[in-house]
Amino acid sequence: MKEEELAYFLAIHAVTFAGARKMQELKDYFGGFREVWEAEAGELKAFRFLPGKLDALLAARKTLDPLAYREVLYSKGYSIRTIFDKTYPEALRSLYDPPAVLYGWGKVETIDQQAIAVVGARKPSPYGRQIARSMATDLARAGFWIVSGMARGIDTEAHLGALEAGGRTVAVLGSGIDVVYPRENKGLYSRIAETGVVVSEFPPGTPPEPKNFPIRNRIISGLSKGVLVVEARVKSGALITADWALDQGRDVFAVPGPITSRLSQGTNNLIKQGAKLVTTVEDILEEYQLVLKDTETGALPLGDLDRSSEFDMVLDLLGTEPVHLDQLVRLSGLTPGQLSGMLLELQIRGIIEVLPGNYFIRLRGS
Repeated sequence: MKEEELAYFLAIHAVTFAGARKMQELKDYFGGFREVWEAEAGELKAFRFLPGKLDALLAARKTLDPLAYREVLYSKGYSIRTIFDKTYPEALRSLYDPPAVLYGWGKVETIDQQAIAVVGARKPSPYGRQIARSMATDLARAGFWIVSGMARGIDTEAHLGALEAGGRTVAVLGSGIDVVYPRENKGLYSRIAETGVVVSEFPPGTPPEPKNFPIRNRIISGLSKGVLVVEARVKSGALITADWALDQGRDVFAVPGPITSRLSQGTNNLIKQGAKLVTTVEDILEEYQLVLKDTETGALPLGDLDRSSEFDMVLDLLGTEPVHLDQLVRLSGLTPGQLSGMLLELQIRGIIEVLPGNYFIRLRGS
């Protein structure tokens, strides 16, 4: 999209919060977004403009300069991807109701579709916190991006687990990209942006209103191959994300919990309804053919591994003497996240063994 068109697109979206379909209809009908912005009130009314938004648009045109508004967004360093851009995530483009625009903050230019969403209760039990963080850590080490909503509780633990593994994580906000919510996650917001990305479809300055969160949940599931729910009450927002996942054709996973716990009622019900029960990360990995164990030895031969020169290099660095993870990072030149994913796959296949203290050793005969 040309820069001038983008400016008018952003101005219209900021005033109306129109979805991708309506923005496309506007463009097709008027010929462009500048034409929409400058159209007579009668033309807009004849188009049957968004209910309740026509007066807001007419009022905004008197005070808002679209070109200046775009420059303000640029000056703050936000990335902007519209439904009309090639850089727009393909996983979202295929949805029935994709967001018209994604505002982003972070160093990552493209969002990898090899992602798993981890969501759950905002006031979890210690059990739930531990499971969410450990699952996210293991999934990140296996090479998955971790997607969540940066809310209190399970979301926060999921992001922290990914960061601790040296992996990448995506936070999808229910507010504007410049509004950190909850406030205590300001530090987490910055940490996520260092290696991953924070995104929002809401115009900058949008407060975290309750109505926003069910809307944003479709992006959490939409960006992901599957959604893992860790602790959820019967009427939990995490279950809305699971519903979105089902509508979008994504996988749904759930961690079981005590039948006496209200925090597990939602997840246990998901399992009853067909969600895959998850007790270890392998339960998820096997859905994507990342765990394929030989029935006799429990290991796969190297020939079945999707090998690369990097895998060969790592294997050459490992021998019968333990090697520390830090040494492997230094000698291989790989990032901790890349290396951890490769080591996890080698461990799953019975090729290497993990020793206490982050030491690794190659098993004899492998």
